[in-house]
Amino acid sequence: MNFPQLATNIQTAHNVLQQNAVRAINQNVTARNWLVGYWIVEFEQNGEDRAKYGDKLLSELAKSIQIKGLGRSMLNLCRLFYKVYPEIGKEIAKYLLANNNRQIIQSLSGLLQSSNNQQCEIIQTLSGKSYGTELLVANNEPSLPKVNRDKIFNYLSFSHIAELLSIDNQLKRAFYEIETIKGCWSVRELRHQIDSLCFERAGISQKPEKLIALINEKADTATPSNIVKSPYIFDFLGLRSSDVVEESDLENLLITHIQDFILELGEGFCFEARQKRILIDNKYFFVDLVFYHRILKCHVLVELKTQKFNYADMAQLNMYVSYYRENMVTDGDNAPIGILLCTDATTEMVKYATAGMDENLFVSKYLLQLPTRETFIEFLNKEIKDI
Repeated sequence: MNFPQLATNIQTAHNVLQQNAVRAINQNVTARNWLVGYWIVEFEQNGEDRAKYGDKLLSELAKSIQIKGLGRSMLNLCRLFYKVYPEIGKEIAKYLLANNNRQIIQSLSGLLQSSNNQQCEIIQTLSGKSYGTELLVANNEPSLPKVNRDKIFNYLSFSHIAELLSIDNQLKRAFYEIETIKGCWSVRELRHQIDSLCFERAGISQKPEKLIALINEKADTATPSNIVKSPYIFDFLGLRSSDVVEESDLENLLITHIQDFILELGEGFCFEARQKRILIDNKYFFVDLVFYHRILKCHVLVELKTQKFNYADMAQLNMYVSYYRENMVTDGDNAPIGILLCTDATTEMVKYATAGMDENLFVSKYLLQLPTRETFIEFLNKEIKDI
């Protein structure tokens, strides 16, 4: 063995085993969430005391289990996951048996015995249709393609699946399943292609295969590092985002410094959270910084964009402000406030989002209590020079 071979062997071993570890984590997350959905639906249909809970089932369940990441919205997403992908049960059962998770399987069916025949019976209990080995197979409608469910379980993270669950049209969802698997799209790439109407553009294109080829040339592909940054991985492993996310880029540096900067002003800001995750329509969003202002008695949401101001940024911040107003405001709180900071190499802007402010007096008070536009601009100029 020479030195280049030594380096190659180590790199290969690292890459292969890292990918295997990430796949195992993803499969466990996917299996857990499918099982959660399965049990919820089973209880809704056959639970002895289901009538006692009714519409409050998910809220009461979230309070009872007290598991990080399994709040009411996430439980609802798990239920939707089971309903949209019931056939994955076959792969889940195989995976559990292969990993000797007999206790979980017993809780699913109560049929577990030592014989292989009865194990197969359990698998059949959890499975829907059995599909062939091709990537694409037909269901009841010959014209409608469907991805083999073992591919969904083995090649897509639950973060991918959560994006797919937002698509109601079955043909459209199948399109994104296929192209995500074929193109090894990251979650960010899948989200981008959905938002940019890739399915619709392919439908009206004379040569859709060329469109897809062009997309894949520029696509952001899934890697172990960006898969581990999934919010579902954080919750499942009991990690914080800061445990695995590198903070070497401009945006993260600015966020870190802005947090310290605002706290140093000493004008009533109490720090609550960084990269605060909120779930809206089965999608996760992250608010850069969240403060509570003890004088104004309201939440202050701060968003930083390393680009010039545009309407989409303000619309996003307004969505966060609206979410906080409806879900986080308690008795005695005033309406939440949003601050949008935009910057690039030549332009600095500070925008205040005052949507939802009911009283002009409060808006005036808010403007007096917050740092001035000039103070923010001075800070941003200094940060850009230092970085």
